[in-house]
Amino acid sequence: MYLSIITILILNSFCFSQEEIIVGKVLNAESHEGLAYVNIGIAKKSVGTVTDFNGAFNLELNDKINESDTIVFSYIGFITQKYPVSELLSKQNIILLSQTNIKLAEVTVSAERLKSKKIGRTTKGLGLTHLNFYSYYEKNVDDRLSKEVGMKLKIRKNCYIKDLNFNITSNQFKSLKFRVNFYKIDNELPTDLIVQEDIIFEIKDGYLGWFKVDLEPYDICIGKEVEHIAVTIQWIESEKMNSKSKYFSISTTSSPFANAYFRKKAMDTWTKAGQSHSFYLNIMYD
Repeated sequence: MYLSIITILILNSFCFSQEEIIVGKVLNAESHEGLAYVNIGIAKKSVGTVTDFNGAFNLELNDKINESDTIVFSYIGFITQKYPVSELLSKQNIILLSQTNIKLAEVTVSAERLKSKKIGRTTKGLGLTHLNFYSYYEKNVDDRLSKEVGMKLKIRKNCYIKDLNFNITSNQFKSLKFRVNFYKIDNELPTDLIVQEDIIFEIKDGYLGWFKVDLEPYDICIGKEVEHIAVTIQWIESEKMNSKSKYFSISTTSSPFANAYFRKKAMDTWTKAGQSHSFYLNIMYD
């Protein structure tokens, strides 16, 4: 009996002493086409990634992970799928996601006499402080896949969002792709997505300076019940200029308010910071 109890305890506490990689592909369950940039992660364990353009993925596990942990596959417009780590080890996995049939409530903003406003920090200051997507602990650029940064913004109720703008201070990439996410805020942290659109944009050829993401094609309207939102950009793909390329940053400054958000991987825990990034929305409101 004692031997059985000891065996169970050992199995339940099993963690990976060396790096383990789970590989596979995420497909549309109906068309069997690969799904690009699906979020994959294990909650609160700093383990996550996104699929590539064809739906393929490599998920690196760390020594905090055990076989009973749950891997989550999440994609806008599709039903979230969850699998224990043990089920996906040592094989080429095919993950099928089915589309949802959820209809979202419509928000209407009157076109008559709309006012315009910039929400967020519209200046770049002296350019002495930078928010860098690279950290000392990352071994290579691919470690940044699914990393996410953004700001808490006080929104005008019942507004239409035209574009997102941020100031790039360093960029060593031929191509960078990000996803824009809009979240509700609960207990001062981002929670559920409030915009059910997969908004992808690309930055090319080492672009520096103010960059605008046109959001008008998505008809994003925020209703009267929302006062604050979290707006983030999430790293989903990159192509370096050369083998030594690693830096991409935006201007920021210190702030007495913890209005900046950061998380290392999809599904990871959000961290607040006393910073104010050069990061703002152009909106129209009535």
